[in-house]
Amino acid sequence: MRTPAARHARGFTLIEVLTVCAVAGVLAGVALPSYQGQLQRSRRADAVAALTRLQQAQEQAHAATGLYSDDLRALHGAATSSAGLYSIAVELTGADGWRATATAVAGGAQAGDHACARLSVEVVQGFTRFGPSPDCWNR
Repeated sequence: MRTPAARHARGFTLIEVLTVCAVAGVLAGVALPSYQGQLQRSRRADAVAALTRLQQAQEQAHAATGLYSDDLRALHGAATSSAGLYSIAVELTGADGWRATATAVAGGAQAGDHACARLSVEVVQGFTRFGPSPDCWNR
């Protein structure tokens, strides 16, 4: 005949299992938003790289011709970032300036990145500004 202690040692009680599930749920609830935020920050590197390449191409074009360009093909750029997460656009803002933007593709993996859905680099009279904030540029 078994003693009550021997019967209890064979497995877990319902309360123990529910406690473990509750703790696991709380940990997942805390970790998941942080993980998703880190993924968004890491995917921004796609836009930063595309805009940096475009900035270098603009400086090369300006050194060669004395003019900036608003033609992505002439700058050997693409209309989308290399991972396809951002659409890239460039425009002239005057004889001595230009602005390039990387906008998160609607419905894409970065569409939920509301604070940094649109990154920009702008050059006016030789001075460069990065937008919308240094946090978006991982600086």
